[in-house]
Amino acid sequence: MKQFVIVCVVLALIVTGYLAFQGYVSRTQKAPGLVDGGLTPCGPRPNAVCSSNEGDGEHYIKPINLCVSSLASVSADIERLGGKIVSLDTDYLAAEFSSSVFGFVDDLELLRDVKGGVIHVRSASRVGYSDLGVNRQRVEALRKLLENNS
Repeated sequence: MKQFVIVCVVLALIVTGYLAFQGYVSRTQKAPGLVDGGLTPCGPRPNAVCSSNEGDGEHYIKPINLCVSSLASVSADIERLGGKIVSLDTDYLAAEFSSSVFGFVDDLELLRDVKGGVIHVRSASRVGYSDLGVNRQRVEALRKLLENNS
């Protein structure tokens, strides 16, 4: 019995150490930014959503209807959701959201498309495999805030 407890404690320490390291790694990275004038497509892991991934049912999320003249006006709503703005210009915004326990960082990126009448959005975890739907929920919460403000 004593050996079992020791093994469990050692395993718990290893897992905790691994998660703390992954949290550190995610804090040292940055948002991918724009690629060829658009948002970076999602990778194969189910921890991201993007409105530019139209043919990808797992990662696709509908863009937000354009209801602002500048993304600066969206900053307060993002901060209300717990985000921190790290980059902002007229048509592009990048924000970070950190988890409370290990400090895992998720990126939220917005790209204003005036011609299309939408705000393209990408929300993705920097590390890990699954986000348990957190990024999709974050985008839908932002969509709701923006629709209520317009």
